Amino acid sequence: MAGLPLVMGIVNVTPDSFSDGGRFAEHDVAIERGLELFAEGADIVDVGGESTRPGATPVDPQEELRRVLPVVEALAAAGRVSIDTRRAAVAEAAVTAGAAIVNDVSASTDVMAVAGAVGAGYVAMHMQGVPATMQVAPTYDDVVAEVHAFLAERAAAAMAAGCSSVWVDPGIGFGKGDAHNLALLGALPDLVAAGTPVLVGASRKGFLGRLTGGAAVDDRVEASLAVATWAMAAGVAAVRVHDVAVTVASRRIVFDHPPSRHPPSEEPAA
Repeated sequence: MAGLPLVMGIVNVTPDSFSDGGRFAEHDVAIERGLELFAEGADIVDVGGESTRPGATPVDPQEELRRVLPVVEALAAAGRVSIDTRRAAVAEAAVTAGAAIVNDVSASTDVMAVAGAVGAGYVAMHMQGVPATMQVAPTYDDVVAEVHAFLAERAAAAMAAGCSSVWVDPGIGFGKGDAHNLALLGALPDLVAAGTPVLVGASRKGFLGRLTGGAAVDDRVEASLAVATWAMAAGVAAVRVHDVAVTVASRRIVFDHPPSRHPPSEEPAA
């Protein structure tokens, strides 16, 4: 992996996202939040106008555009912005407004074609099913092999479409049970070794609550940080997180001051 892993901060301009739905639904509040994330060290701010949490229903495209375009335009003047959408029309309008990356949970040919046509970056994510039903008994014969094969095919398609850069995302929590999520996280070094830059988004997701005894969404910061740190150490190119400042601090520890295999010759001063 070249360079440090990027930290992508999240701004959900929605009333119903699982972690912060409604908190940043107003444009001025969402813009303020995005600027705060840049100030905390985010390399990219990801703006989304449609919740894709388990059980979510689709949003009208015009409403999605209304939510995201003013926020994308304002934040693009301050830093690198991605648009989190599965609609080609929204991707095209957001790139015109200043987004540099299209983050597509559907990994659809139509959306990647838009990104390719304008030379934007593209994130292809794996999802089994659709948000409304994806967590109803997801099933795989071999989740790691199936997800990795899908992402390899989508990455090749995105490059052929002309996308300026391509990332793949194993889609933690998108049509996966807890065991599937853990298997994919454990196999991150193999996905990284395949050569396409990897993005991981596990921040505050439900499986972390279940693994930590039922922690509520706002109490999953430590678990989220643990997964992000593991992913960065495993070589991913980017992590998508709600809690930017602590993730940037963890990145600093892992990459600027990695633990030594040898004890210091002298004890540090108290």
